[in-house]
Amino acid sequence: MRQRTTTIAPISGGSTGSHLSTAALAVILLSTVSVVAWNPAAAQDAGAARSRSGSVDRSESIYRSGPITRSAPHATAQPPALAPPSTQTAPVPHATLGRIPSRSQADVQRDQMFSELAEEVAQFDRLGNLVRHVSQLVKPSVIHIEAHKVTGNGASSESYDEAGSGVVLEISGERWVMTNRHVIHGATVDQITMRTSDGRSWSPERILMDASTDVAVMKLAAHSRSARDTSRRPLPSSQPLPPAARLADSDRVQIGDFVIAIGSPFGLSHSVTFGIMSAKGRRDLSLGEERIDLQDFFQTDAAINPGNSGGPLLNLRGEVIGMNTAIASSSGGSEGIGFAIPINMAARVAEELIMHGQLRRGYLGVTLDPEFAATEFPTVSGQYASMKVSPDSAVDVYRENDLKFGGARVKNVRSGSPAETARLQKDDVILQFDGYRIEDDDHLVARVGITPTNQPIEMVILRDGKRYRTEVTLQQIP
Repeated sequence: MRQRTTTIAPISGGSTGSHLSTAALAVILLSTVSVVAWNPAAAQDAGAARSRSGSVDRSESIYRSGPITRSAPHATAQPPALAPPSTQTAPVPHATLGRIPSRSQADVQRDQMFSELAEEVAQFDRLGNLVRHVSQLVKPSVIHIEAHKVTGNGASSESYDEAGSGVVLEISGERWVMTNRHVIHGATVDQITMRTSDGRSWSPERILMDASTDVAVMKLAAHSRSARDTSRRPLPSSQPLPPAARLADSDRVQIGDFVIAIGSPFGLSHSVTFGIMSAKGRRDLSLGEERIDLQDFFQTDAAINPGNSGGPLLNLRGEVIGMNTAIASSSGGSEGIGFAIPINMAARVAEELIMHGQLRRGYLGVTLDPEFAATEFPTVSGQYASMKVSPDSAVDVYRENDLKFGGARVKNVRSGSPAETARLQKDDVILQFDGYRIEDDDHLVARVGITPTNQPIEMVILRDGKRYRTEVTLQQIP
């Protein structure tokens, strides 16, 4: 039997939130509500207050080329000159256990320890400089999003602002902002404001979204909106569009890789946090009312909070590897368990939305066995290997190499489906699909859902203890 899924509670929209069980974490979507409206006059006063408390040097360009500027190495203090040794040796009292070093000797030892410490810290400084450089380079491509939403009708209606994040992508020669659907769902084009790290405001020209993956894209208008303009009409501007972020191959991400998250936690725009990749392939998250059918989340311990939804998860090369979406928490804030959609999956959905107006979700036409549970049993060589098999399955029909791959077992093949055309049968175990080793039934569902339709896809199946290769051409889901 598979384990029980994590208990969920969505973030409340300014009213009293759902009560969370103290015995279980809650998986929470990362948009935040009731943000403070943008007030140019207040921002100007706050800037003046900051200028009185101390100046900030903003002269250094974030677009500079060349190596990272590093601080000059700390000069090592020279040890003081020591007096020549005396020719006479003073008698040592019998009660003395050790000689107390002179003041000059203590200073020399202290200086040596500081030098050794500086060499060790220099290694961490290089990592810190790298994180700072990545943050400066990618921040212009990160967007702070505010969506004004209204719930209810008439006298019972309630309005609130919901904050989230996004990242600029270039698709088909156009600039789009990719974010989570739950950040902007329920808001119209003129109720959404997007702000860049340099304070410019933008309005979307077009909004497209997919509920099955919680991915949405918004086309950037050709003109930015003045921060002092309270109308919803875009004003002409000579400012260029925000730069597009670079995307990595998220299939290459490994557990333990360093990652950086940028977003707007609790409405604090363009905040940066640092951590590692904790796990991959989280596919059984229950997200309350926001049902996400196709799941293949990364897990990270980088601090992400409500408001980080839609923001990028980066590698140390400054490339986007995921889109932050949810957290598991018993307090409503970061507890070191965050989830991000892999960028390969999110970008694929974004392209489908832009090119076709919807995600053309693949359809295989099989019912999978959800009770296909992990069991350990001896192999021919006497080693133990794990494969997802039901307790009533015949163990002796499986080969040693097959036991390492997991898989999804077919419970039923639907008539007239692509699976029937590919001659799949009941009790076949699908080991590989489109070059991916299948871990379980949820993994296969996610892969099939985002795989292109109307083209042959290779599969490897296990039948009666033998491996077979076959091809299947997916249809669009009915």
